[in-house]
Amino acid sequence: MMAFSHLCSDAMTLRILAAGGTFDKHYDAIAGQLGFADSHLPDVIKRARLTLPTELEVLPLLDSLDMQDADRQRILAACRVANEAAIVVIHGTDTMCETAHVLGNAALAKTIVLTGAMIPYEITGSDALFNFGFACGVAQTLPHGVYVAMNGKVFAWDQVQKNRAAGVFEPH
Repeated sequence: MMAFSHLCSDAMTLRILAAGGTFDKHYDAIAGQLGFADSHLPDVIKRARLTLPTELEVLPLLDSLDMQDADRQRILAACRVANEAAIVVIHGTDTMCETAHVLGNAALAKTIVLTGAMIPYEITGSDALFNFGFACGVAQTLPHGVYVAMNGKVFAWDQVQKNRAAGVFEPH
């Protein structure tokens, strides 16, 4: 039986780091393409009806294919200085596993859960809201470590890969 050592208490605050990815993209009808504007996370947090306190930190929003080592270090630095013991990172799915490795190798005494979306939040049929809620839930119950939470499954940072052909995450 799993011990829920830091199961949500009244004093727990969840830090949410927005780093971009498909989750946070906007559709520009004039240009006919997806890009970044303001983060969707304030609206997502309201729609998710979270009852625990949250702290949203919006980092530069990037497509994860455009992320460089310095961007991953920025995410790590934000996790390192966060007062919260539970952190959800909204990230692009294409290089989520690479960022998970950077965070996992840092071995912080926190629970860090990376999640994202295959379809942007503002597009009908998006998986963003579900993935966000799921990640927020498991971030409160998992032991310290780094995880990827996508489409109802949780993976340890060093045991996950994206199956690009199927558009899902799976163990490796």
